[in-house]
Amino acid sequence: MNDLRLQHARLKGEMDAALAQVVQTCAFISGPQVQAFEQAFAAYQGVKHCIGVSNGTDALKLALRAVGVGPGDEVLTSPHTFAATIEAICEVGARPVLVDIEARHYTLDVAQLAGLITARTRAIIPVHIYGHPVDMDPLLALAAARGVAVIEDAAQAHGARYKGRLAGVMGQVGCFSFYPGKNLGAYGDAGAMVTQDDDIAEKLRLLRNHGQDPDRKFHYLMPGYNHRMDGFQGAVLKVKLPHLDQWNERRRQIAARYAAVLGDVSELVLPAEADWARHVYHLYVVRAPDRDHLAAELKQKGIDTAVQYPHPLHLTPGYEFLRYREGSLPVCERACRQILSLPMFPELRDDQVDYVAEQLRRLLV
Repeated sequence: MNDLRLQHARLKGEMDAALAQVVQTCAFISGPQVQAFEQAFAAYQGVKHCIGVSNGTDALKLALRAVGVGPGDEVLTSPHTFAATIEAICEVGARPVLVDIEARHYTLDVAQLAGLITARTRAIIPVHIYGHPVDMDPLLALAAARGVAVIEDAAQAHGARYKGRLAGVMGQVGCFSFYPGKNLGAYGDAGAMVTQDDDIAEKLRLLRNHGQDPDRKFHYLMPGYNHRMDGFQGAVLKVKLPHLDQWNERRRQIAARYAAVLGDVSELVLPAEADWARHVYHLYVVRAPDRDHLAAELKQKGIDTAVQYPHPLHLTPGYEFLRYREGSLPVCERACRQILSLPMFPELRDDQVDYVAEQLRRLLV
């Protein structure tokens, strides 16, 4: 599915030097390597502020805190996402309100938002899933009209674009995960938040470091958390960032190669890209009626696949308390029964892509 060793081998010399610098300076928590990455990622995103943190889940949690979400509030988001999205909402004491997805891109169905906003709605978290952005203009217009904050979950969308705008820069805060398998991945857990808002940025920096005044050690301005980014992760991400656009372009080439072979297979639904989107294919997700049998057959041919995500979050035991039932969010539920991720990473060779596509075609045609 994703061979990280190949990427590391190509960057080894530069990476070894960057990691050695962290050891040499003993800047293991935050420090100059993290600051250098924050500046570089802010410049890449075209925003004033980037705040590095311990992981993407904590990025979402701090963003919610920074815009004032707390107990008694409601936050609208997608059920078709990694658990971290609604986990963060629960952690700040708010209630997730789930919005069904649209079938082509698996992002939340913006047309359903207006009917779900109540007096308690404090924020919307659009999830740019699999590398494809949400249709943001109508979402942003609705949020502005109703006085609701927008926090983008861009954990799978590094470099993705909506009408020319990068994912993560359209709401009050954009949240990123740098889990190792992401389009821009660290060598462990790491995350970041980006924003144009000076006040929000100041609050985020306080929250990630125990609420401590940056100019007065052991002087606390608010209750906070220990959610700082490690120096090693800042060093790794600074080395990788200049390669992100090239890697994303290679992902797009792989997606096009899959589509060229599989586009006429009637039993298979391939990923779609909206006219206004630039998909970065964090995952290449197809749909097939007998997904599990297909995955087993591909495994026999030496091809790894995965399912992200096999169960809608609202039907898992951990979120039974939200009181959704089977059939509550039918588009998401149907997708989860059919989706299958094919191998996708920039170092895949053309002959490997062709092998995967041809084997899949033979099984279905």
